[in-house]
Amino acid sequence: MGSVKEKKILIVDDEPEIRIMIERFLRKEGFFRIYTAADCASALSICRTNKPDIAILDVMLPDGDGFSLLSSVRQFSDMPVLFLSARGEDEDRLLGLGLGADDYIVKPFLPRELVLRLMAILKRVYSPLTAERFSVLRLGEQTIDLNSAVVHRNQEELPLTAKEHAILAKLYENRNRIVTSDALCQAVWGDDSYGYENTLMVHIRRIREKIESDPSNPVYLLTVRGLGYKLLVGETS
Repeated sequence: MGSVKEKKILIVDDEPEIRIMIERFLRKEGFFRIYTAADCASALSICRTNKPDIAILDVMLPDGDGFSLLSSVRQFSDMPVLFLSARGEDEDRLLGLGLGADDYIVKPFLPRELVLRLMAILKRVYSPLTAERFSVLRLGEQTIDLNSAVVHRNQEELPLTAKEHAILAKLYENRNRIVTSDALCQAVWGDDSYGYENTLMVHIRRIREKIESDPSNPVYLLTVRGLGYKLLVGETS
């Protein structure tokens, strides 16, 4: 994998001083593969051409907003995203997280905090997996390879996103036992996991679409009302 400092970072903000400030702090921390954009169009072009490993997206942009930009990016990339916004409303935060963002910071912010959160996301998403920690799960006709983050189903390979993988890994570590929603949020979003319960539900639904024959009536990934979720696993290899 190499060091997280080698990861490509995209900064999208229409305020030049903010782009310069963020880039300066990132370079000071040892990052050197940094791209910047001031609008949605140029950001989307960079995403397609340079394939950044993570993006810092401003919500308010001159030719659209960060939410619509993320929706466009999600059509071809599952890279982690950290939102910046001058608006701190819970609705905006939940919208961004529901679209698959990894974190959300409200302006004004401390550059050091931004860098720390960015590092936390990179380490969580790109840290190498320990081979002995995971296994290959057989759930009916589906096979989940947690080492390669792929679901094999009906001769298809369905890749797991970073957050889907983190959720399944946590459930597998506690297989056949209840894992609280708080514990899952902590495993996926870290210490700043408050308020992610609705977002967790979205990811659970997407996981079921990949591992359940009938996602509306799951038999492997069960909801335990008022508590959390349980992954029922029989034979493993």
